[in-house]
Amino acid sequence: MTKIKLVIVDDHKMFLDGISNVLSKQDDMEILKVLDNASDALTFLKSNTPDLLITDISMPEMNGLEFVKIIKKQYPNLKILVVSMFQQIQSFKGIDGYLLKETGFDELIKAIHHIIIKNESYFYDDYKSSNKELEFNKKIITRREKEIIQLIAQELTTDQIADTLFISKHTVETHKKNIFLKLQVNSAVGLIKKAIYFGYVS
Repeated sequence: MTKIKLVIVDDHKMFLDGISNVLSKQDDMEILKVLDNASDALTFLKSNTPDLLITDISMPEMNGLEFVKIIKKQYPNLKILVVSMFQQIQSFKGIDGYLLKETGFDELIKAIHHIIIKNESYFYDDYKSSNKELEFNKKIITRREKEIIQLIAQELTTDQIADTLFISKHTVETHKKNIFLKLQVNSAVGLIKKAIYFGYVS
């Protein structure tokens, strides 16, 4: 029997241990490597060829969306299944499946078979509706607000943002309040995290 070769990348040890334990017991699957960061995964892939990469999109060092783009550029035939706690992600090409971390292992196994054996994509039931909502949310951010988000991500202060955009400090503060309200966040860290998934910053 030809086994489905898997590489799993996730920075949550409990999740890695659980998924590895289940998939290693499948007769038709073989786990080539379990890694906790994208950089090590890229190094491993240089000399190993899995059938499927299972990865999260929220990881340290390298954003998962950027990781996927690099993978698809370097290994266009490698199938990718994203398993994440986030229901909404920036729409992008390249993934072959998307599941939530709350998904049961039976559905995970089903998704792997769909992607590799049937050569079909597999997404959780509400994926499309969730991303329609995401697209709507993206549109409510104005061009100026997007510029400010990008500058906040570069760690510029309110005064520096005002100088860069040739607007007053008060105007920047007003924009920031509106951005926080629209994206439903209450800190700069939360803003940057959500901005990455919405595609405002890379």
